[in-house]
Amino acid sequence: MLVQAILNSKATGGVETVTPSVTVSEAAKILAEKRIGTVVVSEDNGQTASGILSERDIVRELAANGSACLTQPVSAYMTRNLETATKQDTVQDIMSRMTEGRFRHMPIIEDGKLIGIVTLGDVVKAQLTELAMEKDALQGMIMGH
Repeated sequence: MLVQAILNSKATGGVETVTPSVTVSEAAKILAEKRIGTVVVSEDNGQTASGILSERDIVRELAANGSACLTQPVSAYMTRNLETATKQDTVQDIMSRMTEGRFRHMPIIEDGKLIGIVTLGDVVKAQLTELAMEKDALQGMIMGH
């Protein structure tokens, strides 16, 4: 299964982005309001991705430096070396990369442009769907249908 299948199955809400100058507090508010775990940091209104900031990043900074981090720009704490995928990558490949890298969100880039984001939950759901279809096909073959 390809990443494109996951993107096709997701609601078309786009990717939640913030500029590098947005404060961590503002980003945390977006995460809470949208009930999401990550915002992509973009310098050009969501066209490209220059970083990513997750709930985990914020919690780590709160634990290390206290609430002072909330007034800092997201650029101070975002992950800059993004792991990205394309819609032609396989679900198995990105699941392996996410598991090995211990992250749960992967921006999808096509021709240098941000076109979506895939979560570990999306990947697990896709895998379960594929397994269920394979099981049904095998049962059909065994039963002679």
